Amino acid sequence: MTQSLHSVGILGAGTMGAQISAHFANVGIKTLLLDLPSEGSDRSALARQAVERLSSIKPPPLFSPQKVSQIQVGNFEDDLIGLSSCQWIIECVVEKIEIKHKLWEKVEPHRKSGTIVSTNSSGLSVARIAQGRSEDFQRHWLGTHFFNPPRYMRLLELIPTASTLPEVVQAVASLGDRLLGKGIVIAKDRPNFVANRIGAFVAMRAMGLMDELDLSIEEVDTLTGPVMGFPKTGTFRLGDLVGIDIMLDVVENLYQNLTEDSWRECFHPPVLYEQLLERGWKGQKTGQGFYKKEGKEILVLDPKTFEYQSRKGPKIPSVEMVRNEANTIKRIQTLLKSKDKAGAFLWPFLRDIFLYSAERVPEITDEYYQIDRAMRWGFNWEFGPFELWQELGLEEIVERIREDGKVLPEWVEELQKGEQKSFYIVDADQQLFFDLGARQFKTLGQDPDKIQLTILKRQNKVVRSNPGASLVDLGDGVVCLEFHSKLNAIGPDIVNLARWTVDEVEKNFLGLVIANQGENFSVGANLMLLLLEAQEGNREEIDQMVRAFQRMTLSFRYSPKPVVAVPFQRVLGGGAEICLGCDAVVASSETYMGLVEVGVGLVPAGGGVKEMLIRHIGDAQLIPGADLLPAVKKAFQTIGTAKVSRSGEDARRLQFLRPTDVVEINSERLLSQAKQLVIRLAEGGYVQPQQQNIPVLGNSALAVLKVGLHLMKRAGYISDHDALIGKKLAYILTGGDTNHATTVSEEYLLELEREAFLSLCGERKTLERIQHTLRTGKPLRN
Repeated sequence: MTQSLHSVGILGAGTMGAQISAHFANVGIKTLLLDLPSEGSDRSALARQAVERLSSIKPPPLFSPQKVSQIQVGNFEDDLIGLSSCQWIIECVVEKIEIKHKLWEKVEPHRKSGTIVSTNSSGLSVARIAQGRSEDFQRHWLGTHFFNPPRYMRLLELIPTASTLPEVVQAVASLGDRLLGKGIVIAKDRPNFVANRIGAFVAMRAMGLMDELDLSIEEVDTLTGPVMGFPKTGTFRLGDLVGIDIMLDVVENLYQNLTEDSWRECFHPPVLYEQLLERGWKGQKTGQGFYKKEGKEILVLDPKTFEYQSRKGPKIPSVEMVRNEANTIKRIQTLLKSKDKAGAFLWPFLRDIFLYSAERVPEITDEYYQIDRAMRWGFNWEFGPFELWQELGLEEIVERIREDGKVLPEWVEELQKGEQKSFYIVDADQQLFFDLGARQFKTLGQDPDKIQLTILKRQNKVVRSNPGASLVDLGDGVVCLEFHSKLNAIGPDIVNLARWTVDEVEKNFLGLVIANQGENFSVGANLMLLLLEAQEGNREEIDQMVRAFQRMTLSFRYSPKPVVAVPFQRVLGGGAEICLGCDAVVASSETYMGLVEVGVGLVPAGGGVKEMLIRHIGDAQLIPGADLLPAVKKAFQTIGTAKVSRSGEDARRLQFLRPTDVVEINSERLLSQAKQLVIRLAEGGYVQPQQQNIPVLGNSALAVLKVGLHLMKRAGYISDHDALIGKKLAYILTGGDTNHATTVSEEYLLELEREAFLSLCGERKTLERIQHTLRTGKPLRN
């Protein structure tokens, strides 16, 4: 069933239906998107317009604009027959059970026996939606709750009913995991399932504490944001993004249907929500809610006066004290001990999240680890509630809960009295969790294709480590160079360990993977360190830094053993240069790669210009006698405009990835794929690459590029400093001071990169750009 999926039907072309269609299109599955018929000549206008809007949505739901060709549109009256060829039909219409009933009644006659059918409902009873349908329908029926936006949110909740065949659940789980890149959570058919049930409780408890402690919206968002390991949206900004009307629907559904929940009153629809909706303030979709944007300024609501005011940036002493602490657990431990607003808010907030989550097992899911996964994948928490509880100390939290006179669930009491006193333990090569049914620890079903560096490190698999990087043994003769500096910025620690690693791999291992499982592969070189040296005028120090970086990338390029990089998320500047220098790449489908140095007034100097020139010239030379200048222009444009790929596939278009490089949609499978690729290369008779001479076009090509810069400057598209950077980049790409087309060595081009970089470090406007980027995270055009 999972091996032959080729077509999917989507019922409903609203936000979720259209974007779920887009994600199937991303992975090459033909999709039939249907909606209500329209009047006029184009009866499928609703679905067609939804597909047309995909190109304007930010962030983009499609890996590339060309993927839209996989989506066919139609309507519920003329095109239901097309569903007969679909192997999976997903309903995404409005959250009204009567409407869903009537639609499925119309659809079922066109469904072939054995076709999987599912609803994307976010909280209605999955079993009730399918009432009245045939036995075969019921056996292939389940909830498939995608999170918005479907391309980017990892969570896919599967909600089987009592009638759903186990093999159907397994098939959809496999499709979600391997085809769509989702993290799968099996939920029970209870109101709002797992993630939204816990998430709604968290939001309502935060609102309740805001009233109890007389806190402002800004203060609550500060305390429920990154300082806690939660997303920067906090509580109220998230409400604006989701839609206050949607949030009210969720809590009303919970309040009406959870009559037996001891925390039911927590879900009483907030008066504040109702007051906002009376005014038509629904959040981002109406331009105002808890926050409002006026020009470039973001205003925040005062719920007492219903007037908007400038954000003050709440100054909570304990929060200010921990701002520079990188470790989330240490931040929270400090805040929990504080005597200010943070301590007053965070303890009851976390205590009640822990208790509520624990009490929901086995109501919403049989295994508590499913709740942890749901909150990490669906709400982007750094730790799920049980993971966080364990990190803060199970026994300490239990004792403090008891001191508050609260009652712990029986299974937590039993766990706390046991020998392990942990929700999770690592034993040998596996992770264990406490099985409530068996009342004992059991293996947490680990897919061998999903390697976790954190577990390997707990198993003492670290070969060598320093503050910026570690070398971890993946087994089978393969090691992983893991970055773990702040933002995975590349500094001396990483460079030094990388050089040592290449020598160690040559002597003792089959090959090397360069990967990590942080938020981003790498944001590039350590700009702060560079700025300090540049401000001091330490040209020799900068020269040595650049030479060391170049030696590192060259050591990867010409290692006697295979080297495979695993880029994901942001792969910028020096991070991209590392990947460009490896034998092969296994990239995440969500790879945003670019040589962005011009944004800080520099040019790539770790081999990035050289590698891009090699790739572009190499492709052009596949056509005998081809003019090479267009290839040089393309490389110049990509680097000179700091283009960043919008996906892994887009990185291939920009030639940051080769045609042979792998793009993997499930981030948990990246490391295993890279490891297997290293083994295949090593066992397939890997031959150490040799340095090559590179064709360059000389001064005639340089003149062409300079003319282009001059015209752009005259038209006001670039500044004087942009033009200066562009000339230095053009000088490298055309081979420096050469009167005619010739070939040069890689070392020669690296020297040109280094000279241009050093000269730009002496420019005042470059230092201004670096300072601005470090301060704001954004580029400066000066």
